Amino acid sequence: MKTICKIISLSLAVAVLFSCTSEKKLAKKDKKSKRTVSYEAVLNSTDSYEAEAVPLPILSIETKNKSKDVMAFIEEPVATHVAEVIGFDVPAPYYEDCSVSLKCSDGKMQLSQVDAQIKVRGNWTTLYPKKPLRVKFAEKQNVLGLNEGAAFKNWLLLAEYKDCSMLRNKATLYAARHILGADGLYAADADFVQVEVNGEYMGLYLLTEMQQESKKRVNVTKPKDGYTGTDIGYFLEFDGYFENEDELHKFSIDYADNAPLKPYDGKGGSGKTIQCLGKSYSNLAKEIGFTIKSDIYSQEQHDFIANYINNVYRIMYEAAYNHKAYVFDDKNEKIIETSELTPQQAVEKVVDVDSLADMYIIHELACDADVSWSSFYMDIDFTPEHIKRLTFEAPWDFDSSMGNRPRCVDGQGFYASNIVPDPDQGNDSINPWFVLLAYEDWYQDIIKEKWTKAYDNGVFTRVCQMIESDKEILEEEFEKNYKKWNNNIDKSFFVMELSPTEINTKTEKASAEYLLEWLQSRIEFLNSQWHK
Repeated sequence: MKTICKIISLSLAVAVLFSCTSEKKLAKKDKKSKRTVSYEAVLNSTDSYEAEAVPLPILSIETKNKSKDVMAFIEEPVATHVAEVIGFDVPAPYYEDCSVSLKCSDGKMQLSQVDAQIKVRGNWTTLYPKKPLRVKFAEKQNVLGLNEGAAFKNWLLLAEYKDCSMLRNKATLYAARHILGADGLYAADADFVQVEVNGEYMGLYLLTEMQQESKKRVNVTKPKDGYTGTDIGYFLEFDGYFENEDELHKFSIDYADNAPLKPYDGKGGSGKTIQCLGKSYSNLAKEIGFTIKSDIYSQEQHDFIANYINNVYRIMYEAAYNHKAYVFDDKNEKIIETSELTPQQAVEKVVDVDSLADMYIIHELACDADVSWSSFYMDIDFTPEHIKRLTFEAPWDFDSSMGNRPRCVDGQGFYASNIVPDPDQGNDSINPWFVLLAYEDWYQDIIKEKWTKAYDNGVFTRVCQMIESDKEILEEEFEKNYKKWNNNIDKSFFVMELSPTEINTKTEKASAEYLLEWLQSRIEFLNSQWHK
């Protein structure tokens, strides 16, 4: 089993122990959703990727606590649910009071001793020696000009420990900002920084945004403290870890009474079907439920959104598999069959289909190992000024993608709406949201139009340019990072997760060259299927 192999690998490993502004952006408002979103200035151009400035910015962290063991806050904590599985007696992630300074590539200080709290964040990545971190500023700050200079309290530092190219998250998010940005939707901005803690060099990190409800991130309406009505915004994660959440912030759905789905493999499903809810001793993955990531304050809110998502799924299923149209009643509680809409119109009434197609293209491009497991986000806003449609955005967590894990290792074939091994046990699994409409001709037309536009505008060319540029320009920075951590040589913490090629790479450059070769193969395949 994958989890057991991971436990053994990690246990053995433990035993042996740019400038301050990103690319110019344009702001545009989506009149329908009233979203204010960031756009890359190169969105509709064929300009080359703008290379990172060197030396890279330096993010310096100073703890307020000066005790000799204070560095434990970034060295020892492991996510509670992971520590329980492993059987480790270690602290859970905790905040340490700090001051943060940010020195730009030109030597100027963007931040100087700004108050913040910092802790380890993540799931299995908290087991690695170099851990990802969450930075929570006391006051809203912008860093590196990311997200059009928007200020937030919460930012993340991704360690990129198991991706020896250190470029998979950055590359996927770069593509995602172009693809989703064309529809006024959100994908995190990101850039590299050097990180120091109490004067000690801690390596190269990808500084990026936290997935959260915010006008400049996931733009759904946040309720006032204590408000219990259901007419609010909801930000949700399709999440294999949902069981670890408190009862108010998790729920399950019945997936249209566990109706079988036909995987999309480009061959009509090859005679296979799969159900979302496995039974005992089956070869199906465990149930994947939902985590409510936004603020809610009542059981009424919980039950409302759980029922709503359950019914949206059923509307999509009935439209695609039974060619029936269903609509919600006036209270958005029950669904009723109607002859006044076509099945396609019924889906489009409750789902932002453009957003679903965008996310599908991103995940099909990346072939992420977690596609059927977690880090898959959606949102909906029931306030009067928003259109009440389930929207898919905020793609996340791609360090296992693009050939890093043994998934779609040759870059060929359909993946994101096909049956894939789940990353927990290796059992059959599928992302039901991607496959529901996969055989609808009208939906495939939307995918093809979006791919063609992005391809012709040079989006994928620029992603490849980014990888090529960073591996050359940042070579010394990468070498310095690996001199600190040596995880390009000693891969014992994550070797069970790697593809054969990645197991054998020994430098960032070699890993980046493999990533580039894989991505070019992937783009070529998808272009042969989707370009109009």
